[in-house]
Amino acid sequence: MKRRILVAYDGSEQSKEALQEAKLQAAGVPETEVHILAVVTKAGPSTNHGVALSIQKSIAEKLEPEVEEIKQEFQADNIAVETRVYIDEKQRNAGKTVCEYAKVNDIDLIIAGSRGLGSMRQILLGSVSNHIVQYSHCPILIIK
Repeated sequence: MKRRILVAYDGSEQSKEALQEAKLQAAGVPETEVHILAVVTKAGPSTNHGVALSIQKSIAEKLEPEVEEIKQEFQADNIAVETRVYIDEKQRNAGKTVCEYAKVNDIDLIIAGSRGLGSMRQILLGSVSNHIVQYSHCPILIIK
């Protein structure tokens, strides 16, 4: 039976730690497939959708090489990996996209940082990880 792990990646230190945890979870379990999902959302002025979308696309283009490098690291460790940088044009909470992806792809475990790159670091649990905790259909591992 194949096991699928999803890592919510945003480039933060905690999401990088989530990647390392995914490697540990996959080590020695040959039927494990790791999915790495970077969601770009809510970038730029909310009053101008065109400008916001342009900024999102620019951010996604910068993330692509980083995610490709991560993919190569996982493959070098003989871990099956799928990667995706997703632009959410609806500018929703990225946690919603993570949960939708997890459900569609039959993910067994989601690993995410407790707080990512958001500006409100004083919140105990970030808005993305909080959304994942509240709405995920599968177990979640939050990295602190």
